[in-house]
Amino acid sequence: MKRRNLSITCLFLLITLSAAAQTVSHTSKSADAELKFVVYVSRHGVRSPTGKAEKYSSYSLAPWPTWDVAPGYLTAHGYHLMEIFGAYDRMKLASQGLLSATGCDDAAHITIHADSDQRTRETGKALAAGLFPGCTIKVQNLPEGDNDPLFHSIAAGVGKPDPALAAAAISGRIGGDPNNLTNAYRTQIAALDKILATCGTGAAPETKRTSLFDIPAKLAPGDDDGLTKLKGPLNTASTITENFLLEYTQGMDASNVAWGCVDADKLRSLMDLHTVAEDFAGRTKAIARMQVSNLLDYVRRAMEQSVTGKPISGAPGTPADRALFLIGHDTNLTNIAGLLDLTWIMDGRRDDTPPGGGLIFELWRTPATGTYSVRIYYSAQTLEQMRSASKLTLEDPPQRVPVFLPDCSAEDFSCPWPSFAKTLNQAIDPLYVSSR
Repeated sequence: MKRRNLSITCLFLLITLSAAAQTVSHTSKSADAELKFVVYVSRHGVRSPTGKAEKYSSYSLAPWPTWDVAPGYLTAHGYHLMEIFGAYDRMKLASQGLLSATGCDDAAHITIHADSDQRTRETGKALAAGLFPGCTIKVQNLPEGDNDPLFHSIAAGVGKPDPALAAAAISGRIGGDPNNLTNAYRTQIAALDKILATCGTGAAPETKRTSLFDIPAKLAPGDDDGLTKLKGPLNTASTITENFLLEYTQGMDASNVAWGCVDADKLRSLMDLHTVAEDFAGRTKAIARMQVSNLLDYVRRAMEQSVTGKPISGAPGTPADRALFLIGHDTNLTNIAGLLDLTWIMDGRRDDTPPGGGLIFELWRTPATGTYSVRIYYSAQTLEQMRSASKLTLEDPPQRVPVFLPDCSAEDFSCPWPSFAKTLNQAIDPLYVSSR
């Protein structure tokens, strides 16, 4: 028995040493490569809740805190956070040899395109100010109220939505009954419902509250994209927990973060409700394909243009560009993740898409062979970094984790360009891609 255990131990050591050798080998190879182009697909910064307080007041006994901006608008604190993030991106890209550390010259090689909402436009401006302080750099966006086909393709008229397919795709993931979601997450929903029922003061004694469990669970028509959406206790809980997240990351006094009942650890736990709801709404592949094929095709074209060094029809900027920033929403990130089977754990949360966070697609070139490869990361500030508006540096960076692309990424997380392009082409539905 001792010999057998010794043999197993030796085998384990050999495997471990082999894996370590492969890691060193891939590290040395990546050190020979040079970064050529980066695409950032990010969410806007910290905003106020998209609905007025009355929308949520029926679920709580205490009144909700007051915000100093209109519903859904980027706050001054949110602007500052994105300015900090932009300054860090400049430092990071300079350390990777893609941009100079200072000056305005590189601004001509950067494209920033934001959705038409105030929160996305202002986020773009904040990033630009952080990246190139004192420089002139235009943030591209459509007029307020116009549906940008990159971020809201179906609402913008790209493709014909298939509500029946969307309903079937969701239904097939939840056992055919929306009430199954309520039962599966009853414990977590009950914990949130207790906070709403017991925390805070200020409600009249006769105030009656609607419990989250009183909300009917159903598949209902979507708001603006024509697709079917889930509604019910879980989805309302998702919105409310995100409102708590916004209160915390806005830096509100602790007494105004869920009426003093939620700290950072509790918030991380509650945010699972938001992540799960977004999983079914946005990661369901049939829905993700309809909603994000156009945006993902845009990313592919931009990267192909950098690989070939020639203008590509429908691609932004020029082949000499070094970075593309696309500022949209958490739904865009969730759709991309769902369509490409991407997943991550960061800052104690699974697959979360907090304000300012985003997917990063890095295009690397190996001079010796002339070949290109892609590495994917997810990056975001921690809850504490957002709350305190911490300065980001290379020594104290935001969270940044590697993301594995199935059927493409190698053990060092690199994905050869031909395989990456093929993976995207297979995922994208041309029926939901605009002619540009």
